[in-house]
Amino acid sequence: MKYLLDTNACVQLLRFPVTSPVFQRLAREQSGHVVTCSVVKAELIYGAERSQNPDKHYNQLEVLFETLGSLPFDDRSAIEYGVIRRHLETQGKTIGPNDLLIAAISLANDLTLVTHNVAEFNRVPGLRVEDWQAIEDSQS
Repeated sequence: MKYLLDTNACVQLLRFPVTSPVFQRLAREQSGHVVTCSVVKAELIYGAERSQNPDKHYNQLEVLFETLGSLPFDDRSAIEYGVIRRHLETQGKTIGPNDLLIAAISLANDLTLVTHNVAEFNRVPGLRVEDWQAIEDSQS
C-alpha cells in the first residue's frame, strides 16, 4: 500500500523529527511507498514564507522534499476533483479547496491519505484515510 502525506503530517515530521509518530511510522514503510504532492508542497512553502526564519524552513523543506516523492495535480486528478466536488456540494458537505485537490490526487493515484484532519477528509467517498498522529494521541 502507498501513502500520501497531507500537510499536517509533513509539519509533524518537520517539527518533531525522529520523535513524531509520523516519523516512527514512516520509518517502517518501504522506500518509495510514501509520497506527498504539489499542493502539499505549496502549502509548506507558504508556511515557510510566513515564518520568522524562511531560510531555516526552506532548508528543512529541501530535505523533506528530497526524501519524499511528489505527485502533481494531473488530468486524472482533475477528473476526480470534479466528481468529488459535485458530490460534496450536493451533500452540503464541502471541504477546503486545497484539501479537495489533495483528496483528488490521492484518489487518482489509489493512495491512502495520511492526515490528522480525518473529519474533513472522511467526507470524500472512497478516500482511504489514516491518522498516524492519532497513534500517539491514543497512547498519551
